[in-house]
Amino acid sequence: MPGSPVAERGAFEIIASQSAESAPAIARARTGVTAFIGRTLRGPLHRPVRIASFSDYQRSFGGLWQPSTLSYAIHQFFENGGREALVVRVANGARPPTLHLPGPRGELQLIGLNPGSREYLRAAIDYDGIPPQQSDRFNLNVQRLQMPGSERIEDQEIWRRLSVGEDAGCGIVQALQASRLVRVQGSVPSARPERTLGAGAAVAVGYVACGADGDDGAPLSDYDVIGSAGEHSGLHALSPQERFDLLCIPPLARERAVGFAALLVALRLCRERHAMLVLDPPAGWNSVETALAGLRSWPLRSADAVMFFPSLLQHDPLRNRLESFGSAAAGAALIARSEESSPVWSPMRADEPILRPGLKPAVAVSDIERARLAQAGVNTLLALRSSARTPLSLRTLASATSDSSDWQHLAARRLALFVVSSIENGTAWLRDVPSGPTVWSRAQAQVAQFLEELSRDGAFASTRSDESYFVICDERLNPPEHLGAPRTDLLFGFALTRPADFHAFRLTQARGVSRVRPIVVNRLSTCRPRVESEIESSILSS
Repeated sequence: MPGSPVAERGAFEIIASQSAESAPAIARARTGVTAFIGRTLRGPLHRPVRIASFSDYQRSFGGLWQPSTLSYAIHQFFENGGREALVVRVANGARPPTLHLPGPRGELQLIGLNPGSREYLRAAIDYDGIPPQQSDRFNLNVQRLQMPGSERIEDQEIWRRLSVGEDAGCGIVQALQASRLVRVQGSVPSARPERTLGAGAAVAVGYVACGADGDDGAPLSDYDVIGSAGEHSGLHALSPQERFDLLCIPPLARERAVGFAALLVALRLCRERHAMLVLDPPAGWNSVETALAGLRSWPLRSADAVMFFPSLLQHDPLRNRLESFGSAAAGAALIARSEESSPVWSPMRADEPILRPGLKPAVAVSDIERARLAQAGVNTLLALRSSARTPLSLRTLASATSDSSDWQHLAARRLALFVVSSIENGTAWLRDVPSGPTVWSRAQAQVAQFLEELSRDGAFASTRSDESYFVICDERLNPPEHLGAPRTDLLFGFALTRPADFHAFRLTQARGVSRVRPIVVNRLSTCRPRVESEIESSILSS
């Protein structure tokens, strides 16, 4: 069939060989990266920080802290096999400490960049290496200490030959815009600050410690988590450049769950970024029956959300007693852990959601009850391996009336998100080139090569090209008015559970814009001509 949108392997190989020199290979998106948003003891606000261990978290954010449910979630994540996390600190009314450096014509006031009562800063002024005629110049040394009054320095910045004027490149206000520790507060005095003297004759240079005016703020609200798109705060701090595929928002406080307003924004973000939202079960679900009853009216049904039941019990070293915690962080860790030994499309059949020592389920769940919860879209965390002969596959919170039954299974949904994310990122070059037949051929070959490699690795329902995937990028998707413009549309699909049973997506790459949306084809078609006809109709109607 000329122009067939479901090409055979030979056709794809010819196109790929003609364009291989100019079409970059699509890299497989990283998986198992979990983003966390919440309150921490200290650290940068609204700036994602990648960490690979709880020790990394301690260095950047200060370790366990009773008001921070996030700190416990991060600990549980790494203790249960999590590999990489992306942490965004948010706060409610927190204030940074200030430093006051005296001078002959008033104080030079500095304010910490990061808020909190545990931001222990100190600063020193000296004139070393500055000639007498440059009376407006000085050197500034700023340090952050592990504890006040100690000499355990966690971070240090030395700024040389600063000026109280506005000299290009030397003015202190401009220079400290690049500081990780402080900014100038208020107006700059007309004379440089005085040299900071030591406490005695044996100490040439001393330090001025920050005041005790740093404040940790109040418990978080949903609005603190949501943040502002214009200010890149809260959830909006997770820019498109920050790759993650799982998102967890721990409870706002010990006795305060995340509200639906924040969860809805988080779910929308996950859809845009091809990620999964991992949810804690409500605190009121303290038995299987209350969980099943609650699920009947649970409003957040989505193939891009996953939940693990029940809540977890763990010894809290700060309170020295057993406490209840949410299960999302441990659940995200189990998903990430499974991908160390098997690819994202594996159904986790060899790794049931079994907790590591130190955590145990708050509710005992039988195998029959696990099956009932799975039918309702909720996964059960286990302390010991199940006695059931056939392990249950992990489920999403997709409704039973979802457009695709495949999306009710976590492995299938995560594979689809992985493929879509990889192709969207790998074809970003299309945003900057004029659309035309040569570009279409390059893009089609590039995506076909990527899907062919996945097919050979067993990601799809068949190893035959015509039954496992298709790619279209031609004049049917790109009308004449788009020729020469930086916009290219591409359609691709892949079969996850049954040969030729395609999930299809239309990708638009334009200058400053990237959009992916699902396209409905008749997934009950049983022969290739009918499948091709359905795809043609989908293009015309999309």
